[in-house]
Amino acid sequence: METRVTWRGGMVFEGINQDGLRTLFDGAPGPGHRAQAATPMEVTAQALAACTGMDVVFILKKMRVPLEDLEVLVHAERAPDPPRAFTRIVLEYIFTGDLTAEQAERAVALSQETYCSVGAMLRKAIDLRYVVHIAPRALVA
Repeated sequence: METRVTWRGGMVFEGINQDGLRTLFDGAPGPGHRAQAATPMEVTAQALAACTGMDVVFILKKMRVPLEDLEVLVHAERAPDPPRAFTRIVLEYIFTGDLTAEQAERAVALSQETYCSVGAMLRKAIDLRYVVHIAPRALVA
């Protein structure tokens, strides 16, 4: 993998991957600063949620489990002093579809224990946990 990050002025940086896809990053917003993009720590938390979410969707598809929707909420705690690294993250998976709690738990466990590379890296440094919820399906009138 090759990627690069280029300063675009102020506290904005632009990441460009080997395929030319771009991601903007902005420094921690302060007084009078209007953020133009997520901070690197926010992007890290989002990358964790996306990584495990992709795994879970793939696993459920392989299990032939119907899924209508999946949302992964990230509840992150950071140290109070610089470098203000993450100290704890709880991922909250919210499933909608015709699946059982056991199927959802199995897919999440496989992602967390085997497949999610972002989670594997973070787990070495922080307390990383998860909870699973099955959302009630909307009633069709």
